[in-house]
Amino acid sequence: MILENLKGKQVILASQSPRRQELLKGIGVDFKVLVKNGIEEDFDPEMHFSEVATYLARKKASAYNQEIADNAIIITADTIVCTDNDILNKPADRVDAVRMLRCLSGKQHKVITGVCIKSSMYESCFSAESIVFFKDLESYEIDYYVDNFKPYDKAGAYGIQEWIGYIGITRIEGSYFNVMGFPIQMVYEELKKF
Repeated sequence: MILENLKGKQVILASQSPRRQELLKGIGVDFKVLVKNGIEEDFDPEMHFSEVATYLARKKASAYNQEIADNAIIITADTIVCTDNDILNKPADRVDAVRMLRCLSGKQHKVITGVCIKSSMYESCFSAESIVFFKDLESYEIDYYVDNFKPYDKAGAYGIQEWIGYIGITRIEGSYFNVMGFPIQMVYEELKKF
């Protein structure tokens, strides 16, 4: 493990996301996945959208307080997509996914990922923000993507690392990995502090 300070620590990634797991492996961190179901991802509707992802990541981390032994580090994250001050979470079904992609078509939007890294002695919560620009998507392109890639586990109904990202995203400002759902460079820097 490249992060010497993590030797003897049990790093727990509290996420089912294969993308987050791949990115954490990619920086050489040994970890186990532990996911609790039933954590409500609700928030005060008056909360500014820039605070929502970090709030949800912290809320998820607090559900693991019993699992934080002296040698454990819990990592939680939440990603939201914002357009016109509306938050697009994970789509409920096909109709919702198509609606979201039509909403993003030809526009720019923000992707914000909040991360909470917590041990028994220390907590670090932070967020990353990227701006993504989509071309005007054709209806058949949206239908093809939704029907073949089933983006129901992704905020905003798309994955930048999938077909729709290849053909639809004209540019991004900020971290590509943040748009994937995990600002891994920032996670790496924060893990160095534990």
